[in-house]
Amino acid sequence: MTTRLSATGKKWSYQPAAEKPVEALRNELGVSRVVAELLVRRGYATPERANKFLNPSFDDLGAPSLLPDYKIALNEILGARERGDLIYVHGDYDVDGVTSSAIFDRFLKKIDCKVHTHVPHRINEGYGIHERSVDEAHAMGAKLFLTCDCGISAFAQVERARALGMKVVVTDHHELKESMPNAHAVVNPHRTDSEYPFSSLSGAGVVFRLCEGIASELDPTSVNSYRKNYVDLAALGTIADVMPLVGENRIIAKFGLEQLGVTKRKGLVALKENAGIVGIVQSHDVGFKLGPRLNAAGRVDDAALSLRILLTNDAEEARQLAADLEDLNTSRKLLQDATTIQAIEQVKQEGQTGNYVILVFNRDWHPGVVGIVAGKLKEAFNRPAFVGTIDPDSGRGKASGRGIPNFNLADMINAYPDIVSGGGHAMAAGLSFDQTDLPAIRERFNDFASQKLTVEDLLPTIDASAMIHVDEVTDQLAEEFRKFEPFGMAN
Repeated sequence: MTTRLSATGKKWSYQPAAEKPVEALRNELGVSRVVAELLVRRGYATPERANKFLNPSFDDLGAPSLLPDYKIALNEILGARERGDLIYVHGDYDVDGVTSSAIFDRFLKKIDCKVHTHVPHRINEGYGIHERSVDEAHAMGAKLFLTCDCGISAFAQVERARALGMKVVVTDHHELKESMPNAHAVVNPHRTDSEYPFSSLSGAGVVFRLCEGIASELDPTSVNSYRKNYVDLAALGTIADVMPLVGENRIIAKFGLEQLGVTKRKGLVALKENAGIVGIVQSHDVGFKLGPRLNAAGRVDDAALSLRILLTNDAEEARQLAADLEDLNTSRKLLQDATTIQAIEQVKQEGQTGNYVILVFNRDWHPGVVGIVAGKLKEAFNRPAFVGTIDPDSGRGKASGRGIPNFNLADMINAYPDIVSGGGHAMAAGLSFDQTDLPAIRERFNDFASQKLTVEDLLPTIDASAMIHVDEVTDQLAEEFRKFEPFGMAN
């Protein structure tokens, strides 16, 4: 491997691919040397694996029945349908949570289930499942409490729902702690006993596959129609939640983006119009145009607005909701920019630029933008960063974190259950804590990270996948590169 520092201090890294598999791919697939090298470097070293990557197919999705607790979840949902019981769907306030909720809402109603769908208010309820949502479900007469993109750490809330006589089915994709909530079914491909072949689905991906299984059980001939009708929502959640666009996520993203380009959903049509998206929709459009607009409501107002725009069949309502989300997104940008400037200054003033983990707090910062600002700090200092607020009355702190390669934020949080609670993914996580524990958290987080990260890990890295000669830069090569779309995390 060749590693060099650039004049700006960035680490350039290049590992040439083995010649033998490169030549094999060139001969078998008829691709250029550069494309063959890219495929080998990214783990697609055999013609079969490379062909599956270059030509995604729904046929390569795992069977939904392999999802953990699939049969139990199926029976609880169809049992509620048969009895006419109300199903209370509880999602999350980000794009993944809202699209998960929209898939459940649309699909379950289409198969004649009675459904009420709720996404939490970030300020009034906070992250996850608030106990008053459980009480609301009970008061409405719900018999099944069904979660999406949340619930894997809702131990007390699940017990309360059961105590009130409700069945509980958790569908989630966040990493598990040592134990699971005592739900009737926990559908999460991260479970250690999962037989599902792909563990990195988004929350919307889990719901998409579970509902596909239900659709197939009811009518095996409906699967193709089901996929066409819901893969756009699954792709929105997958790309906006920055899931790795490999394996099943690549399949969902590819076909979902195609559907987004021709969608007839009134809300998505209005959102695309406001975002200036015409014709082909790319992953960049979701990540930087559609996603931020859908996220804006959950960040600075009420995520119910984003859910409504995904559910409405009224063009006029869709246009008004899109305009409201546009205004909220503008407000979000202003809050984000001001908070980022303050946070960077605080890092410097507190001498945290040399720490392994950055943690900054201000009671006046809006909790809806701290996750974005954590990402800005991570980029500015190339270190795991947490940004949050501390309530002066309760003394409770909450923060969102963003990580760097070769480090797992969720593992660090789970290592100290005595002083922090929370969880998430390797690259994005949230935590809550008591203000009196902040000095201990800083010390332990930095100690944990110092044992996992090297000095080189803290250098911004540019990983070159292949070397290209000037005479290889052709229109044909550009066309070959398009076969690598959709681009995103891990691709």
